[in-house]
Amino acid sequence: MSDSAGRLHELHPSAVETAFAWFLRIVAAYCLLFGMLYWVRLIGVYDGPMWRYDLMPVHWQIASVMLAVFFPFAAIGLWMLSSWGPVIWFICAVTEIVMYGVLPDLFGSRPLIVATNIAVALIYAGFRIVLHLQRRRAAQ
Repeated sequence: MSDSAGRLHELHPSAVETAFAWFLRIVAAYCLLFGMLYWVRLIGVYDGPMWRYDLMPVHWQIASVMLAVFFPFAAIGLWMLSSWGPVIWFICAVTEIVMYGVLPDLFGSRPLIVATNIAVALIYAGFRIVLHLQRRRAAQ
């Protein structure tokens, strides 16, 4: 009887697990949007001083190409709730934090992007801690 109750619990995720899945999918949409924005810059649709890849300084070329590839890849992993999705997102977030927070003379200052990445990381950590405590409590 307890075995079937355990299987029933596996089939019905908790409210925290459901909220975590929705959170990851919202972050996936954010990643897809930012990936598209970096692609727009790379293909020359961006209306700004560095509007084409060949006109960008080398540091922007490296960052743009990396983030244009990694953000959509992170979006796929986050949307599928894969374990590697948050890892790829973390690489993108650290890259943007370094770009806009540590090296603002090269990339410009974008405190909102830095704050958003830090907030998402803290919310993610909070979800993981709550899920760990919930699973530990259920195991006892």
